Amino acid sequence: MTIENRFNLVDEPWIPVVDAGRVSLAQLFSHPGYRALGGNPVQKIALTKLLLAIAQAACTPEDDDEWVSIQPAGLAERCLEYLDKWHDRFYLYGEKPFLQMSAIKAAATQNFGAVLADVSTGNATVLIQSQIEKSLTDADKSLLIVQLMGFGLGGKKTDNSIVLSPGYRGKFNNNGKPSTGKPSASIGFLGFLHSFLQGKSLQETLWINLFTRQQIFDLAIYPQGTGTAPWEQMPEGEICPVAEALKSSLTGRLVPLSRFCLLTESGLHYSEGISHPGYKDGVIDPSVSADFSTKDPKAIWVDPEKRPWRLLTALLSFFSQTNNKNFDCYQLRLSMKRAIPHMQMLGIWSGGLSVSSNAGEQYVSGSDDFVESLIELESGILGELWFINLQLEMDALDILSKTVYGATFNYFQNQNMEAKGQAARASNLFWQLCERRFRDLVNACGDADQARAMRPVFARFVHKAYDSHCPNDTARQLDAWAKNRPNLSKYLKNPTKEAA
Repeated sequence: MTIENRFNLVDEPWIPVVDAGRVSLAQLFSHPGYRALGGNPVQKIALTKLLLAIAQAACTPEDDDEWVSIQPAGLAERCLEYLDKWHDRFYLYGEKPFLQMSAIKAAATQNFGAVLADVSTGNATVLIQSQIEKSLTDADKSLLIVQLMGFGLGGKKTDNSIVLSPGYRGKFNNNGKPSTGKPSASIGFLGFLHSFLQGKSLQETLWINLFTRQQIFDLAIYPQGTGTAPWEQMPEGEICPVAEALKSSLTGRLVPLSRFCLLTESGLHYSEGISHPGYKDGVIDPSVSADFSTKDPKAIWVDPEKRPWRLLTALLSFFSQTNNKNFDCYQLRLSMKRAIPHMQMLGIWSGGLSVSSNAGEQYVSGSDDFVESLIELESGILGELWFINLQLEMDALDILSKTVYGATFNYFQNQNMEAKGQAARASNLFWQLCERRFRDLVNACGDADQARAMRPVFARFVHKAYDSHCPNDTARQLDAWAKNRPNLSKYLKNPTKEAA
């Protein structure tokens, strides 16, 4: 019996877009005015990676010269032609459902809430209304399928008793029993921080993040090059030739098929999919920052207590030839220097989801949360001198944060009161205040004198954070307040002028 093809992602609105609601793939590539993606940070990352995979499949330029000649409008036109050619592979339901495996229907069915990190199921406590499981529309299900490919949480929810590749043992423990599912490629153990350049429109964003064949070749971590998009040829199993090729290509990493899924009316059949090499194997998503200079590679994880803008110097360390921080984000390094001559402003979007893990089960708990930030930079000032100045000022802010913490801690300790919590909150307030002026600082770092001229602003934030948490109403409080109030004369030495 022929299965009806319905809900085509090319034609039906399902992608959340700022100021526009839901749009289809055809609309997204037809309207140059769309500004940015909507949704939570994980949805934004998953969608950006899908759109980039479509763009790479439709139009991977040979080199930077060809990339310049394409421009956002040319890329969008090529993507529309590509979507028209492969239109029948974008049906959510049918004989070849989008990014789904019909053969996995023997796997147990999970309800939709069970595979969504921000939904409380089972005996988990519901704290806010958004954590309650809701019925999903076809548009929601489309977004969920795209999200699960790279951001499925590890744990027992995957039915790993179902194996599609004969002889594959990657879903079993040494005792022969089905193992818990491994974290999907794009989330990792604690939640990778992802970063992309952002332009003034969605189409421009995809253009500036597009890799050339030469860049992909030089990376050497995707030996299959751009590769074949998974919807063009889906794998038959976990380690079939198609799956192995996807593990070695850029498009296979952008849409990693880390979960094998098949939608049903009330949920989905759900099992572990392709097991991609991880950062400790030297392979990462282009948008993840990692340090491979040491014996034990390191990655930058999402930290809800440390918003991404505070990591800017680590993300952009490629600007300095002498920097001893060796984190590298291929997406930023390969795209940024190429884009600088062609754009007045560049945005750096970073985000992700922090997760916890216990006995192989991943979950969102305690302080875990979504995190995202957008930093806009003036292209004309970017370079090694700008980076050196920025690094000096960020290192100084880090010292100020510790000063706030120490001063507040001592204030309360002098009065025999609980100190750690108050000190942490004062330090956090300091960083919140700094965030309001961070863009001004970034753009002032093109000139060392201008950067130093902003120091009185941040000095005031130190005292505001300290004073907000350390009252001086009683004689005892006043004595502790005066004794521990931060002295910032060294930090303020020789600022040329106070910023407005």
